[in-house]
Amino acid sequence: MTRLSVNVNKVAVLRNSRGGREPDVLEAARACLDAGAHGITVHPRPDRRHIVAEDLPGLAALAAAYHVELNIEGNPFAPPRPGYPGLLALCEQVRPAQVTLVPDADGQLTSDHGFAFDAEDRALAGQVAAFAALGCRVSLFVDAGVRHLERAAALGAHRIEIYTGPYAEAFAAGQAGSALQACADTARRARAAGLGVNAGHDLSQANLGAFLAAVPDVLEVSIGHALVGEALHAGLPATVRGYLDILGRAGMA
Repeated sequence: MTRLSVNVNKVAVLRNSRGGREPDVLEAARACLDAGAHGITVHPRPDRRHIVAEDLPGLAALAAAYHVELNIEGNPFAPPRPGYPGLLALCEQVRPAQVTLVPDADGQLTSDHGFAFDAEDRALAGQVAAFAALGCRVSLFVDAGVRHLERAAALGAHRIEIYTGPYAEAFAAGQAGSALQACADTARRARAAGLGVNAGHDLSQANLGAFLAAVPDVLEVSIGHALVGEALHAGLPATVRGYLDILGRAGMA
């Protein structure tokens, strides 16, 4: 069955908008794990608008206590600065099970494109090796249909994460066919290259089932924005269980 890693960034955004400790990110993550989530995802950004460095030790300890995976996302090329020591330094501190590398610019609102596998390959290979040396599984964020996908394996990556934002947008417009095909083709190419397949961005209870039906053998989905939004109405435990039910049905199909 595809595993669910809950991204708790949006809980941190709400906390940071007011200051203080509420809502408590650690308690939100614990509620998700108590409901059956298979892992926790975070994306600490240099501007500290989401999860911050100080959150990570507690989240890592929680993941270890529950025997689940912590997945840390980030741009490996973003330079250190006050309050943000850099992605590699953060991972050195807490040794997450997985690190997902994304090519986000500093001021980017959200992740909206993947690596292109061109001139940046040599520098990216060095970054992949550095994170792998920490014992992290390394996943690279990619667009559906990206050219030269096979280079991800040559760079030393273990998995890719398919950026599903365009699929979610097409699904909402009732025109998901070509976007789903692009995701499915990308997953097949990745598996042929020996890479595991993750997926994430704008997946929701409305569109997740159709995605998994068309893109088999997805190992993990990382879901945060939609899940937290749905949880405002239904509560975190019920919302997490809703996603797990979708994943369970997809696994039996």
